[in-house]
Amino acid sequence: MTGNMRHFDHIDTAYRKHLFHRHPRPFGRHDDPDVLAVALGATLYCPATRPALARDIEKAARRGVTSMVVCLEDAIADDEVPEGEANLVAQLRDLHARGAGGPDAGDRPGDRSIGGVPLLFVRVREPRQIGAIAARLGPAAGLVSGFVLPKFTAPAGGAFLDAIEDAAARTGLRLLAMPVIESPDAVHSETRTEMLHDVARLLAKHRERILAVRIGATDMSAAYGLRRPPDLTIYDIRPVAAAITDIVNVLGRADGSGFVLTGPVWEYFSAGERMFKPQLRQSPFEAQRAAPLRQRLITSDLDGLIREVHLDKANGLTGKTVIHPTHVAAVHALSVVTHEEYCDAADILGFTGGGAMASSYANKMNEAKPHRAWAERLMLRARVFGVAARDVTFVELLEAAGSR
Repeated sequence: MTGNMRHFDHIDTAYRKHLFHRHPRPFGRHDDPDVLAVALGATLYCPATRPALARDIEKAARRGVTSMVVCLEDAIADDEVPEGEANLVAQLRDLHARGAGGPDAGDRPGDRSIGGVPLLFVRVREPRQIGAIAARLGPAAGLVSGFVLPKFTAPAGGAFLDAIEDAAARTGLRLLAMPVIESPDAVHSETRTEMLHDVARLLAKHRERILAVRIGATDMSAAYGLRRPPDLTIYDIRPVAAAITDIVNVLGRADGSGFVLTGPVWEYFSAGERMFKPQLRQSPFEAQRAAPLRQRLITSDLDGLIREVHLDKANGLTGKTVIHPTHVAAVHALSVVTHEEYCDAADILGFTGGGAMASSYANKMNEAKPHRAWAERLMLRARVFGVAARDVTFVELLEAAGSR
């Protein structure tokens, strides 16, 4: 089993006290899926063929990564699948044999040196791999929290979900599923509505097994021969943005029928020639004397990532798929609830019988009924990512999160 984790535990304890009004709370793989879905944060994908996969997983944990996907699908070539499966099994068995993720791993706050590992998921290509990998892992299957199901549709998805059910029954483990909406049927306007409603009905039958629904914007873009440049967000790519809108509409509703939806991958980590001005204002960084940090973000094209995460949150998405460890700090810093947001949510949830009143910060109107679902979701994020101290900004959180 994996030990307890906590966001920002890689930051010095004394400095965390300065950063947070309410500290992030620990979580582990056996927590309620509603908590784990939000706690995923920046989910780091890596190919299953990496020679030092076990060490990479431990290194990622020390850098604040709390969820990882080991990929047997698009991240590796078709002829590398047997090699990837064998390497994944060997590396996780080695990780397990060395005690990583065991009962004591990560139990002491801030201690990543004793082998704590992130929540681990395996992205498979076909249903048969789920049972085969679980069987080959043996006791090391206890390191795996679930499986990522690519190009998910209702006709093909049932076999994936049945395979997870079978593997869970055989191993005695709770194995969760993260389907990925990315097929052409999800993008093309003439098939999208029916496809999404079919998926919603299927997922509803397996609700206790569904951790989150991931959005595969790269495959969606490929349906039109598109790829977003680093100085635009996925919301600027209108055909894909339209699909995300409908995915949120059908699968992300706040009426109890929806699921946690995660933000699509950010695929850049080195800047090329820029066409547009940087998307980060200078003043917040100057106020924190962090101008060099701003320049580093711009140089690595992370200003685009930061803007996209803001838009993800505004459109109802939680967390994000990332492909480089340098992306994690930005996603997690933006996931921390601000002191102002927390005050608003607490006021809204404290209302009885409806009504409206000015916010504690005296800059907006809070309404008990329309804003309640937002407040409830925000408090769940506050539980796992914490609440920033009143005068602590995103800039300070980002600088601290990326300090190791």
